[in-house]
Amino acid sequence: MAHETPADAPAVTMAVLFDPEPERWGLRGDTHVWRTLRERLSHTEVPPSVDDVTALLRAAFDQAVGVDLARDESEAVYRKEYAHGGMSSGMVHLKTWRERLIPLLTQRAKALLTH
Repeated sequence: MAHETPADAPAVTMAVLFDPEPERWGLRGDTHVWRTLRERLSHTEVPPSVDDVTALLRAAFDQAVGVDLARDESEAVYRKEYAHGGMSSGMVHLKTWRERLIPLLTQRAKALLTH
């Protein structure tokens, strides 16, 4: 059962799910995607269900990276806008997003929605 908040309480936005940042990433571009998603979703209220949160995260990822994680089976993609130096600069590790980062954000949402 979701926690009831008073009607005058400030809305909780998706940005809260992005803090703290993970200690491990897949490739260098992942940190930049994470920060882009946090910023893009900073004014979006957390949806009422975990499934809705996951759908929102996947749609935001698709917009930010241009990849549908459910359909594209690639392990990684290069995106110039996330290239900020380093050996794997600009590389986004889709496998890490599928297996660790989206599930991490979803788990944080679940914890938030059940308290």
